[in-house]
Formats: sequence, C-alpha cells, structure tokens
Amino acid sequence: MIRIKRAYDPPAEQDGTRFLVDRLWPRGIKKEALRLAAWCKEVAPSNELRRWFSHDPDKWKEFQRRYRAELNAHGTAWQPLLDAAKQGDVTLIYSAHDTEHNDARVLKTYLEERLTPKKSRS
Repeated sequence: MIRIKRAYDPPAEQDGTRFLVDRLWPRGIKKEALRLAAWCKEVAPSNELRRWFSHDPDKWKEFQRRYRAELNAHGTAWQPLLDAAKQGDVTLIYSAHDTEHNDARVLKTYLEERLTPKKSRS
C-alpha cells in the first residue's frame, strides 16, 4: 500500500517505509523527526514546474499532466519507490499545506498505476 502524509504529522507504525518526495526540506523539521528511509529530491517536480504551479488549484489539471511527463522522463528517480512498494507499505512524505493539490498525490497515483497489472485486451 502507498500512502501520503504531511511532514508535520507524526510518524506512525503503519507508515511502513517513509520517503520524503519534496525538492525542498520541510521548514522547522529536524531530520530525525521524519524517520525517513530516503529523501528522494529527484522524484519531485522540477523547480520550474513547482514555481509555475505555486499550489494554485486552477492549475491542478495542467500540473498533473506536466508532472507526469517529468516522471515519464525520469524513470530511474521513482523506481526505488516502486521497488519499495512491491516489498511492503510505503508512505510518501510531503510538506504542502494543500492536502488535495500536491505532488505527492500525483506521485502516489502514478506509482499505483505501475503496481497494478494492466488488463489484457481481448
């Protein structure tokens, strides 16, 4: 199972393996407090895309399209997350205030699509 969770929420046993998926470190959080397996900066949206989006819900649909294109171009960045999810529970940690419109939500869906076998066409 892949979950997403804000960096400001306390770690929990059911989180499984925790990965920070933001390009920037969350403000005011000490490294030890996050209990991370890794900080995966490379899987986060590019600085240009992050600045363009600026967590504007009106840009959400286009942000998802652009971020997915970046993920498609950088398969080696997200592959360790997918491998970890095949082994057990994974939690993608993010720091955005908006829990509905953030890169971790897009990444979660993107990875889940790659975990689920595609149905063959008849």
